[in-house]
Amino acid sequence: MKAIVINAGPKRKDSNAQLAKSAMKGADSAGADVEYVDLYKLDLSGCRNCSICKNDDKVGKCYWKDDVSPLIERILDSDCLIIATPIFFTEPTSHYRALIERLIYCIVSFKTGNTFKGKINVGLIYSMEYSVKYFEESVRPHLKQSEGLLEMFNGKVMFSSSRIITNWEYKQSLENEELKNKLKLKENQFLLDLEKAFNMGVELCS
Repeated sequence: MKAIVINAGPKRKDSNAQLAKSAMKGADSAGADVEYVDLYKLDLSGCRNCSICKNDDKVGKCYWKDDVSPLIERILDSDCLIIATPIFFTEPTSHYRALIERLIYCIVSFKTGNTFKGKINVGLIYSMEYSVKYFEESVRPHLKQSEGLLEMFNGKVMFSSSRIITNWEYKQSLENEELKNKLKLKENQFLLDLEKAFNMGVELCS
């Protein structure tokens, strides 16, 4: 079992990265051979529409020469893909969207549609600064179409949402007992979210 876990956020040690690493630990505990990727460390862009992958004998590979093309090859050769992405302005990060754009485009034939014949289980973890309730009710419905693209990998698809705690909240809680109590509740919830991410890794790699 090969698994790739991607931190699609710009920071390597924040809450989103912690969620990604928890999922990685879960996949590892299930016996998977896991590769962890900080997406913002890579040289990447969105699809350049070079259309090389639209030639009948070249579908299923991205031919643009940057760090993402070999990552796409490894993803398409894997059994499990888990991505943790922050939500910025009601959307996943630009790097996440660039990756998905290229990953999906290169497996689609103009003649026959989806050409991917393998099976990749996919997990998507959203992290955000506002409440999960607001995200699920008011933001995520607009992401359903892009989420549906993940079904093209013919495997199980799982989702998880987590509210992160900002440095501003920590600073404010130092001077306010009520905010300190609220922060404690949020910290406890985040621990549960880390556990959910871990369990996602286990389930998708079992």
